Order: sequence, then structure tokens, then C-alpha cells
Amino acid sequence: MGKVAWGFTASIDGFIAGPDHDMSWLSASEPNAEGTTEDMASKVAVIISGRRGYDAAKEQADERDELTSQPFGGAWSGTEIILTHRPEDLAGDTSVTAMNCTITEAVEYAQQIAGDSDIQIISADIARQALEVDLIDELQVYVAPVFLGDGTRIFDVPGGRRVDWELETIDTANTRSFGRTYRPKRSSPPAD
Repeated sequence: MGKVAWGFTASIDGFIAGPDHDMSWLSASEPNAEGTTEDMASKVAVIISGRRGYDAAKEQADERDELTSQPFGGAWSGTEIILTHRPEDLAGDTSVTAMNCTITEAVEYAQQIAGDSDIQIISADIARQALEVDLIDELQVYVAPVFLGDGTRIFDVPGGRRVDWELETIDTANTRSFGRTYRPKRSSPPAD
């Protein structure tokens, strides 16, 4: 079975989308080394995203560039699951699977489709929900050299919640983008 990864490019000040889900700031990102995006996309069979991001992408379709108009800049193909409380609103869009369920149910469904390939979560809110029930196996982070000042925070929990991560790999081909992969630091079971 593949892993459940939460992957994103963030601004230096910790946002994964600007105000109103603006993604134009991604043009400030360092270009990935040749083959990086295609390699990442090839490992992912299912993307799980949220309704706000879906709606914003549809509304901004004429404004978005090649990099931001499709997952992995168009290098990816597979099943995209949109979690929404109103799946019937998306019934006419055959490019996505709209579901009204818990993140656990969505991941279980995605695993049936993905098999040995990965599942990628691309929504901060859905990733937060997945973290609450220990479903994230890997965090993939790239950083764009830009401050946004407002927008969608990487991790926003009223009152706070600490989540520790362990460094797994450093993307040496894309060092200017601070490419890092982490895994959750889980508590070891007590010794007998």
C-alpha cells in the first residue's frame, strides 16, 4: 500500500494560498530541477482536496497559469477526490469524485483506488483533519521566496496543537526551494 502524503509549496511566512485562494505567487518559486515534478506526480494515484480550493480554481480558471491550473502543473493524471458537504453540486464535473464523508473514509476509498501508489492531500484543512487521526505518513514541503501576509495557513488550529516531524530526506536537486520530506514523529509504545 502506498503512503498518504501532504504536499505543498508554502510562502516563507507560512501560507499555501494567498487571500481568496490566490495562487499567482507560485511564480516566485524557484523552478524545479528537470524531471522533479514529473517524478513526484508519477507516484501519486489519488489526490484529496477540498471544496474551497476546487471552487477557487474554477473561479480563477482564466487567471491561472500552466503551473497553477492543474495538479503538478499538468504532469499528473489520476483520481481527484473533492471532500464537500454538497457533493451533488459537483455531479456535472466528471473530472472529480465528490464525497461527503470523513477523512478516514476518504482515505480508505482512495487506498482502494491507489493500490501501491501514493495518495496526496493538497488541502490545509483536510490535512489537519488527517493529522488528527494519524493518517499522514509523509509531509512534502517546498518554500517559495515570497511573503504573502495573509491567506490559507499551512496549519491553523485555534488554541494551537503541536505536531513534531522527523526529517526524512532533503531534495538536493532543488536546494533553493528548501525541498524537504518529513515523517510524523510518533510516540514509541511504552516498554514492557
